[in-house]
Amino acid sequence: MRFFSGFLLTALITGCSLASLWAQDLAPRAYVITAVHSNAVTLTYSFYDGNILFDGAAPITNSTATVNVPVFSLYHSLRFFGRSANITGSLPYGVGNYQGKVVGTNMAIRRSGLLDATFRFAVNLHGGPAMEPREIVKWQQKLLVGASLKVVAPTGQYDPAKLINFGANRWAFKPEVGLSRRWGHWVVDTYGGAWLYTTNHDYYSPRQKIVNIQTQGPIGSFEGHLSYDVRPRLWASLDGNFWVGGRTSVNGVENLNTLQRNSRIGVTVSVPVSKHQSLKCSYSRGDYTHFGGDYHNVSLAWQYSWLGRPN
Repeated sequence: MRFFSGFLLTALITGCSLASLWAQDLAPRAYVITAVHSNAVTLTYSFYDGNILFDGAAPITNSTATVNVPVFSLYHSLRFFGRSANITGSLPYGVGNYQGKVVGTNMAIRRSGLLDATFRFAVNLHGGPAMEPREIVKWQQKLLVGASLKVVAPTGQYDPAKLINFGANRWAFKPEVGLSRRWGHWVVDTYGGAWLYTTNHDYYSPRQKIVNIQTQGPIGSFEGHLSYDVRPRLWASLDGNFWVGGRTSVNGVENLNTLQRNSRIGVTVSVPVSKHQSLKCSYSRGDYTHFGGDYHNVSLAWQYSWLGRPN
């Protein structure tokens, strides 16, 4: 009984790592500006396949997962105190299969449902004033400096009686600063930010009389991209990121082994299909994973964009 209680506490602390596999996706050209009143609808399909590393934090071995995540996103650019700004909202849905050995016993779990909705507001601080379409055609990018705030709302599927959920039952905030510099056909992007989490006051509680409280420390996040324009709207990028932090605690008990110190590398290609449509393909994999998901990821996105105010 003492061993089981210890294992349960460890599993409570480590279970949250599965919900963060999509939080560190690579996003080249995230601070490149568009004309005021630019709009876009994006449909993305992402497939994740790989291992879950517990680094001794739980007696779980040979753990693997495959997750399918379609995402619907809306984008709109606007004028914000004379600067270029934009708002993006995303609603993902997930279908995942997890399996592994718990103390030598094979176990498998399947989950499907909504993930937490994501909203991002970004504003240019230097190099990109708000411009109409006729102005941005003549504009040449040099150095752009921007800032953004990403908010993850607790709208996803969540059941406190289940250890693995697609929703996190808490808010998450990511303030970030980004730089983008163009030299001819080449564009270099670099971002730095931090994930901040609120408390989950109804964490895994299979017995309704027991209420568990889960907290997680901040995660510092750094990202870089080197991309090349073949011609307008046709470009390719080399991508990489690194993040560190995020130790988790349950009922005030912190597990030091849950420190995330991970990085990913990948490539992205964007191809125009028509005046209003484009396709973006990307692939990434874990370059170094200390704790959490070590996944291969393949994504395909279709985007339809247009100019104009909503009627």
